[in-house]
Amino acid sequence: MQIYLPIAEMSVNILVILGMGGVVGLVSGLFGVGGGFLMTPLLIFIGIPPAVAVATEANQIVAASVSGVLAHWRRGNVDFRMGVMLLIGGIVGSAFGVWLFTLLRELGQIDLVIRLSFVVFLGTIGLLMLWESTRTILRRRQHIPTKHHHHNWLHGLPFKMRFRKSRLYISALLPLTVGLIVGVLSAIMGVGGGFIMVPAMIYVLGMPTSIVVGTSLFQIIFVTANVTVLQAATNYTVDIVLALLLLIGGVVGAQIGARFSNRLPGEQLRGLLALMVIAVCIKLVFDLIAVPVDPYNIAEALSL
Repeated sequence: MQIYLPIAEMSVNILVILGMGGVVGLVSGLFGVGGGFLMTPLLIFIGIPPAVAVATEANQIVAASVSGVLAHWRRGNVDFRMGVMLLIGGIVGSAFGVWLFTLLRELGQIDLVIRLSFVVFLGTIGLLMLWESTRTILRRRQHIPTKHHHHNWLHGLPFKMRFRKSRLYISALLPLTVGLIVGVLSAIMGVGGGFIMVPAMIYVLGMPTSIVVGTSLFQIIFVTANVTVLQAATNYTVDIVLALLLLIGGVVGAQIGARFSNRLPGEQLRGLLALMVIAVCIKLVFDLIAVPVDPYNIAEALSL
């Protein structure tokens, strides 16, 4: 079953796109990430132009995140006050990110920047998360007490706020900065930023893992919605047909993932997420350094 994508200017199999949306929705509900770190590279792997993949995936993340937030909200796992602070930073960051995306596209460097950004961020975050989750599992088996969050100079920053749901009293500058960074990444990489936000919320902000997932998805909804609108209005790279197919699969998958998220210990969830991140990074690196099968066709295309 083939369908034509007007903005991407290519035909794709409907079942493949629906399946990809479902898998990424499952990841979204299970780990508290938007799933863009997985979906955007997958779209690029099947031939979708990187600029279209980034802009369209931001739209799909909105739907999957809404579905996931509703499931976690019913379980009381969303800190809305923390989410609002992350959101303020995210809106500012996403606006700047779209401006930067437009500039890089005009310079003809956006495809390379997207791929390299994924390699750098996914590789770094994936290895750090895998190392930490493995260490936690080993320490738990040896009955050594673990402490995920340590007080440091960041907790001496001014403008402190109390976040009762997360049982925290920290500077508002911390969630604002995390949201700002994630907002820029959402625009440049077409990701919700959960693969960076989730570790940051646990290890920098000190939030309980059970609250992190729902709160992360809450912030992701509005930041990626802002990215989608700005990308559509500025760069015209949002493919609505592709977005709808991904949306349908994503909503279903997110509900299933949310049901299973509380059944696995936090360190195991982080370990599984780390392995997925590293696997995608390895594939991207391979595509960047692999010798093309037919370099003459590529050279001809670049000269057009």
